[in-house]
Amino acid sequence: LKTHEMKTHYSFRLIILFFGILICGSVVHAQDAPPAKPIQFESSDTLLVVWSSGDPELAEKVCFMYAYNAKKWAWFKEVIFVVWGPSQKLLAENEKLQEGIEKMKEIGMIVEACVACARMYGVDEDLREMDIDVKGMGTVLTKYLKAGYPNITF
Repeated sequence: LKTHEMKTHYSFRLIILFFGILICGSVVHAQDAPPAKPIQFESSDTLLVVWSSGDPELAEKVCFMYAYNAKKWAWFKEVIFVVWGPSQKLLAENEKLQEGIEKMKEIGMIVEACVACARMYGVDEDLREMDIDVKGMGTVLTKYLKAGYPNITF
């Protein structure tokens, strides 16, 4: 390499070395700092289950089974079961799932559904006939989430 190119190459390496030392020094100091206090959340005994899938196998063998048992075996004191989107159409057409919803209500689960979605699928009256609380769910769901309810979506 020519002398000028060698000086430029050497200067570039010095700059990289300088920043490397600067960064490593910051890491060492960060490691010496006391750990941040962990965020404490209040434990909620209300489980929020949002069922939106139109897959009947998922509904029967995963979603309904877990949600029902979470209430039945008192894994959670309260279980709120929200029927949202494609699951609403599936529920309106599937008698076995309708029976599952009835069993959920019998053990005290809260069952709600999104009115906007239900209207899009043309099943709002079908869901109401199943004694499901069909209402605007956007602000309600937001309230549940901000309250810190553990939630699971299927």
